[in-house]
Amino acid sequence: MFDDFTDERIDVGEVELRVRHAGQGPSVLLVHGHPRTGATWHRVAPRLVERGFAVVCPDMRGYGRSGKADLRPDHSQQSKRAVAADLRRLMDLLGHPRFATVGHDRGAYVALRLALDHPDAVDRLVVIDGVPISEALARCDATFAREWFHWFFFAQPDIPERVITADPDAWYAAKARPESMGAENHREFLQAVRDPATVRAMLEDYRAGLGVDREHEEADRRAGRAVRCPTLFLWSTRDDMERLYGDPLAVWRPWAADLRGHPIESGHHVAEENPDDLTEALHRFLT
Repeated sequence: MFDDFTDERIDVGEVELRVRHAGQGPSVLLVHGHPRTGATWHRVAPRLVERGFAVVCPDMRGYGRSGKADLRPDHSQQSKRAVAADLRRLMDLLGHPRFATVGHDRGAYVALRLALDHPDAVDRLVVIDGVPISEALARCDATFAREWFHWFFFAQPDIPERVITADPDAWYAAKARPESMGAENHREFLQAVRDPATVRAMLEDYRAGLGVDREHEEADRRAGRAVRCPTLFLWSTRDDMERLYGDPLAVWRPWAADLRGHPIESGHHVAEENPDDLTEALHRFLT
């Protein structure tokens, strides 16, 4: 997994980030979701390197082997703004002042924040299987509450940590199979979700989502801020974007001036389940 990639930890200020990177050419930052690590890209990243890209796959702060920031009452240490600032600093330190950003799941919210807060750095944006947090909450109905109940459970104080860390495999591992994820990716995933500090940081991601992250997005809308670079939205056919939102591309239109998108045949973890079609879609958009 990640043959010929450099695997290191880099100090970006508040935390150290674990990052894998390789390749020469246009720079691409791949941002994972919950509860994965940067290893979720192990079938996509080498393909992009082969196609002439410089690829960077970090573990976000709080996730995997990256550092955990000190807790704050408003959970802003795990806000998308804080994570995006980490990633901007990381890319600068690696010599990539301008780069494309690809984010999946919770990483899609980080990618959006990176494009909004650092438009001088992000030259193309790809978001996968997610709409802006504020848009999802504005459309919250009984279906969303039933199928995405974890958003609201994770945001509660203390109890989620106690429930999940009592048996993390029962919570996280039931639907995570080594044959679909890849054995090394699966081992790294299990190591992460069995670490109580990582579990708490991941929960803080959701607590920030219902608070400061939503506030930041609503402030963007009031100010008329939108993504200025070309933007691609991809969604998995066997995920729930269409069931929840009808035309999910329409939800994104107010957020990006230059938007296009299409579905990919896959379940939610598209980088693991259909890396060929995802790589092809990324290659077409990024070149």
